[in-house]
Amino acid sequence: MTDITNTTAGHLLGAADIRRIADEAGVSPTKKFGQNFVIDPGTVRRIVREAGVTGNDHVMEVGPGLGSLTLAILETGAAMTAVEIDPPLAERLPSTVAEFMPEAVDRLNVVNRDALTVTSDNVPDFNGDDSFTLVANLPYNVATPILLTLLERFDNLGSFLVMVQKEVADRLAAKPGSKIYGTPSVKLAWYGTAERVGTIGRNVFWPAPNVDSALVKFTRFAADDPANPAVGEHAPQRALVFQLIDAAFGQRRKTLHAALKRLVSAQAFEAAGIDPTRRGETLTITEFAALAAAVQRQNIQSEEAE
Repeated sequence: MTDITNTTAGHLLGAADIRRIADEAGVSPTKKFGQNFVIDPGTVRRIVREAGVTGNDHVMEVGPGLGSLTLAILETGAAMTAVEIDPPLAERLPSTVAEFMPEAVDRLNVVNRDALTVTSDNVPDFNGDDSFTLVANLPYNVATPILLTLLERFDNLGSFLVMVQKEVADRLAAKPGSKIYGTPSVKLAWYGTAERVGTIGRNVFWPAPNVDSALVKFTRFAADDPANPAVGEHAPQRALVFQLIDAAFGQRRKTLHAALKRLVSAQAFEAAGIDPTRRGETLTITEFAALAAAVQRQNIQSEEAE
């Protein structure tokens, strides 16, 4: 993609702009879609800055709403596809960009679709990219499923910077052994590394939510990264790894021996070098992958023996 660096600041949306656009479009924030619109230009510029978006990037935004973050992304010169579930908002967004940043209209594509249904077939915009990035203010109630679904379906989703509920951010970036380390933490770690990179107060939203928000930055493992549990001679299948994770955290206070007794034999624990008296919350993604690989090898040997 051609380097298009925009050095002049555009007009981003403030509180008065947001309320006017919402009124003109007959839109009011709904709990159904978890809508809280950002009314502070400084916040959306900070998100884009933390994401490191440049004019060379192709960006996916989920839940653009009234366009606050959309304009900040386009301000960099990047090309982008916005995925919006709410039909009136999806219909209105191009008009907002045309009004506030007309030179960016040709760099925006809007898709009216639930992000959980997005695939490379029905949103082929990123199929020709070696890598693309996700930048979004995600609805609190579906943030984790959206992230894990997109990472599974798009191998070339190389990074993301998302604003989510602070509690969700803490869970996504949690490390083994902490009380908040759980299924989202370890499943995200299968794909790459995540970290919290900032906190966002409630007063930058309309309507103001009852919780604080935080930013999570994620970078996907390279295929040749030795830390990548999905590659190597004995790399296990993701589905099996996730099955073990679900079982281990489904009965969090139980030992691995008790929680995984129907899935993992004593021999598999021994082969993986995992003490079955440990709890799932102490295992790294590498250890879950080793356990899955041992189960996988044992299953193959059993099939061959039949």
